[in-house]
This record gives sequence, C-alpha cells and structure tokens, in this order.
Amino acid sequence: MNVSEISLKTGFLKWKPDYDSAATEYGKAAVAFKNAKQFDQAKDACLREAAAHENNRALFHAAKAYEQAGMMLKEMQKLPEAVQLIEKASMMFLENGTPDTAAMALERAGKLIENVNPEKAVQLYQQTANVFENEERLRQAVELLGKASRLLVRGRRFDEAALSIQKEKNIYKEIENYPTCYKKTIAQVLVHLHRNDYVAAERCVRESYSIPGFNGSEDCTALEQLLEGYDQQDQDQVSEVCNSPLFKYMDNDYAKLGLSLVVPGGGIKKKSPATPQAKSEGAEATAGVDEEEDEYSGGLC
Repeated sequence: MNVSEISLKTGFLKWKPDYDSAATEYGKAAVAFKNAKQFDQAKDACLREAAAHENNRALFHAAKAYEQAGMMLKEMQKLPEAVQLIEKASMMFLENGTPDTAAMALERAGKLIENVNPEKAVQLYQQTANVFENEERLRQAVELLGKASRLLVRGRRFDEAALSIQKEKNIYKEIENYPTCYKKTIAQVLVHLHRNDYVAAERCVRESYSIPGFNGSEDCTALEQLLEGYDQQDQDQVSEVCNSPLFKYMDNDYAKLGLSLVVPGGGIKKKSPATPQAKSEGAEATAGVDEEEDEYSGGLC
C-alpha cells in the first residue's frame, strides 16, 4: 500500500481520510510518471489528485490537476479527451472565482483542437471571449473573437462569420480603436459578397460612415470602388481593388476571400479597341455594300 492510499484509510483513531496528504502524494507521483514519459500513469495520478482535492473542497487545486491530466492526454495525442478535461477544469476555475485562469485554460484547449476540430475551437474561443467580456477585459475578448471569426471564414461558415466580425467591430468601436474598425468593415464586405448579399455589404459601408475618420479614408474609397465594380459586374475593377496592398496584406483568410471574389454571372470583360486594320476592312466592306445598293438604286427596270 502506497503513502497516498494510507492517507485515505480510516481507522478507530482516524475518522476522516487525509485528502490533503493523498493529493500531495498523487501530485508527486504524477510528476515522476511525467518525467519518465509514462503519460498514461501520469494522467491517472492527476485524476486521483483532482478527486482528492475535490473531496477536500479545494476547487482551484482540483481544477489544476484536471488541467494537468488533460495535458497528459495531449501528450498521448488524445486531443478530444484532453479538451474535455481542460473544459472541466475551466468550469471549476469559474466556480472558484478565478475567471482569468478559466479563460486561459479555454484558450489553451482551443489551440489544442484547432487543427483537428475547428468547429470545437470556434466554440472554445467564443467561450473564452465571453469570460473576458464579463470581466470587462475587452481587448482580450476581441482578440479571441478574431480567432473565432478567422476559423469561421476558413470553414466557409459565412453567415456565422458575418455576425462574429460585427461583434468584433462593435468592441473595437467601444474601445475607440477606429482604424481597426475600418479593417473589420473590409472583412465584413468580403464575407457578405461571398454570401452573394450585396445589400448587406453596402449597408456595412453605409453604417461605417458614422465611425470617426472612415469617410474619406483609403479603406472607404477602396470599398466604394469594390461595391461599384461588383454592382456593375466589372470583374476587372473588382480584381484591381482586391489585389491592392490594402486587401492583400490583411489577415491571410480575408486576403484569400478578396483574391477569390467573382462578380455575379462571371463578370463582363471590357471591349478591346478595334485595330486600324480591322477598321479599314470594315470601311471597305461598308463601301462595297453601298456600291451594290447604288447599282440597283433605280430599280430593276
């Protein structure tokens, strides 16, 4: 019987298990297993440590142990299970009154799962943003919303992306970061045009005129040219705007939206001017027709 199990035993003179000592011993065992790269045993030790802390009503330490168990699962490449435990830890951090630690745990879980399950990562980033927003830490909240928006765009979930970007824009407006609001308007317009919703795209630009400095900015001018080209089905004009540095050096996901934007119906091509040779041939043909008409101008008789 090891020390941690002895700590949990009760007897005639020991009425309550010593959960505190047991948790300490399980924690030591977890570290030893981790150092030996025996991650499965380390995970089990962390879970036992977490249970001991819970029984001792030490929520913060229990949450830390669950988070560590999740990290052991990450080492074993069991990412969905890892995320599940880290989520559990974050809920306990919130219950314990430590929202910052909860938010950091949720963000860590999002990063773990992002490449395997982007939909789950979006949910985790949005949860993290909500925690930060509730704590009035708006800069951290908007950063996480940005991660969610980019993942939604990457997954071509444009309806959700449009709502997410609008929420970002509202927060940037609240903290008076107006230049970033302009960039978010560009992102919104590109998303709406990929949704084939010209009306929504135009409304975004129109509503942005109320943002200080937007009207007359290069962002505003470029968007007006983009919408004009799109409305007139002028693919050349749309491509010219989307290939400008203003669009190409945006976050990669939005730059790709610009480069792949096609106007309705495939667009119209500008007519190439007629060559001098074609013009002269056309004139000769017209003259020939006129001569034939003159020959019979007096009728057949």
